[in-house]
Amino acid sequence: MRPFLAHPFDSDKLHEECGVFGVIGMADAASFVALGLHALQHRGQEAGGIVTYAEGAGFCSERRFGYVRDNFTKADVMQTLPGTIGIGHVRYSTAGSKGATAIRDVQPFFGEFSMGGSAIAHNGNITNAVALRKELVERGSIFQSSSDSECIIHLMARSMGRNIPDRMEEALRKVEGAFSVVAMTRTKLMGVRDALGVRPLVLGKLGDGWALSSETCALDIIGAEFVREIEPGEMVVISADKGVESHFPFRRLKSRGCIFEHVYFSRPDSILGGRSVYETRRQIGVELAREAPVEADLVCPVPDSGTPAAIGYSQESGIPYAMGIIRNQYMGRTFIEPTEQIRNMGVRLKLNVNRALIKGKRVILVDDSVVRGTTSRKIKDMILDAGAAEVHFRIASPPTAWPCFYGVDTPERSKLLAANMSEEEMRDWIGVDSLKFVSLDGLYRAAGEAKGRNAKSPQYCDACFSGEYPVAPSDMIEKGFEMKTAE
Repeated sequence: MRPFLAHPFDSDKLHEECGVFGVIGMADAASFVALGLHALQHRGQEAGGIVTYAEGAGFCSERRFGYVRDNFTKADVMQTLPGTIGIGHVRYSTAGSKGATAIRDVQPFFGEFSMGGSAIAHNGNITNAVALRKELVERGSIFQSSSDSECIIHLMARSMGRNIPDRMEEALRKVEGAFSVVAMTRTKLMGVRDALGVRPLVLGKLGDGWALSSETCALDIIGAEFVREIEPGEMVVISADKGVESHFPFRRLKSRGCIFEHVYFSRPDSILGGRSVYETRRQIGVELAREAPVEADLVCPVPDSGTPAAIGYSQESGIPYAMGIIRNQYMGRTFIEPTEQIRNMGVRLKLNVNRALIKGKRVILVDDSVVRGTTSRKIKDMILDAGAAEVHFRIASPPTAWPCFYGVDTPERSKLLAANMSEEEMRDWIGVDSLKFVSLDGLYRAAGEAKGRNAKSPQYCDACFSGEYPVAPSDMIEKGFEMKTAE
């Protein structure tokens, strides 16, 4: 999917653009899917969709803009989604504005083939989508959306595979980039991860039924037992009669899961790679305190994503932890139509400083990342306005200097602060007393790699920090993007 600034007050954060969820063998499957999507709402807050299948009713679909809670809790909507099998998708918008045509981009996508219909929901980004789309259009395919995900449906339609799982395998072999796909036929639920396992996908079990999800937290909400992660390059086909069948249609490669899932994207109550996301983030704070100590009176998180790292920094440094910034939990993403005056208020609509606590104190602010740096400047101003004596930023990720092409909303390289400034220049531009990022080795140690990053064979995809892309972004290179050269 392509970058889109989902909300004017969130434009200084990286956004995971999709969450996928699917179930089979559960009465009222749509309700389980809606609950799963609600737990994955942090992965995409602009729109969502659900597809189900029931004998007599056939394939049923609902796609809506807005929160899951506002669309898929209404009886009149849920009654249109009968069946014991279903898949769903939440997303950030990709291009253009919400309107009559943009709803076409909301997943899951559906296709009718000679052996029956299939619906798919895709998390990630196809890095050769432009070339694929051009080839498919030249051969007669008619696209209904602007999403790169629709390429998969058209590739399946042109396949000569014996059945839909075979067609999906053949289609995905032609796709480059990163993807986790949840798909369904009338009788089967399917899940696939790309050969590097960049985007996450997990398997759960509830009674006689099964679930596939982007994260384990969505299994928890429906009461499903976490069974295992879908392996990189694996395709599972789940049916009532055969249970879970595993295939490996792609060449086996060393896993390169996205390390930013540990930093920010995944919910802290999820388990990723056998590790608690919360514990990894807390450990990042521990590493930060060891690498970048500073004398101060308080350690304060930039809520909510900086909280676990701030706790870890406080525990390791011995400096008291405090909620120096309070988040307005009820603002919502729509709030009011943002006039220019409201936009200028910016961060203050979401965050407010605890003045009585901050005044006269030397404050360490812990945040998950710095992208453009604009939000960091505004938060610094708020802390100083409240009477802080000093402001020190500690960032729970290395400098974000390269764009992501694997399904993350990242600005172009020219707009990334770390791509254009040194750490000291960033400190001066933001206007704080000190600014330090966790090292790439420190991040890897926090994620469970005791020796840090293996430079010859990195354990994760960390292209946004290192500039080393595990899959060449073909479409972007064609447009003139220059990859980092070997040193």
